[in-house]
Amino acid sequence: MFKAIQEKFKVKAGQRSLNEELQKPRSFSNKQGISAVGCIVDMDKFEDAERFQSLRQLLKLTPNAIQIIGYKKDDDKQGMFSIAFCTDKDLGWNGTIENSDFAEFSGRQYDLLINYFLDDRLLLKLMSAKVNARIRVGVKHADSALNDLIFDCGLGDFEIFQKELKKYLEILNEL
Repeated sequence: MFKAIQEKFKVKAGQRSLNEELQKPRSFSNKQGISAVGCIVDMDKFEDAERFQSLRQLLKLTPNAIQIIGYKKDDDKQGMFSIAFCTDKDLGWNGTIENSDFAEFSGRQYDLLINYFLDDRLLLKLMSAKVNARIRVGVKHADSALNDLIFDCGLGDFEIFQKELKKYLEILNEL
């Protein structure tokens, strides 16, 4: 019972932290062009997070320009994922995310953040809100408070997502 009460407090603190992050004004730079891309991927729904590396060629980026972090509801028991990820257990007190891989990921500045998730999961939203990015994109049914652009495609439509991303980045003169 005590564990359930702790979890409720963590979720409440996480929700409060998310709301605070969303209320903060975002700083916009005059910089144009995409040179650093961050991807937050729900690996429970889209297991092939490595496919985001193909964006390197599509967007003409350098080899280390794309950083990927995943989310899984539970721990990876078999160790079958090569992508760093967070789980719900990483939600700490005061809405912090207690995961060293996420600390490294969120410590960088991104020109583009791809929120590749559909579910309304607190940790995914909190991860996105804590990352410093100039442009944020998501997929169908995504939270508009977290994203600047939302493409009408599901997680399984990766080729459509790629085409739409390139098209809109060209329209915005980012490529």
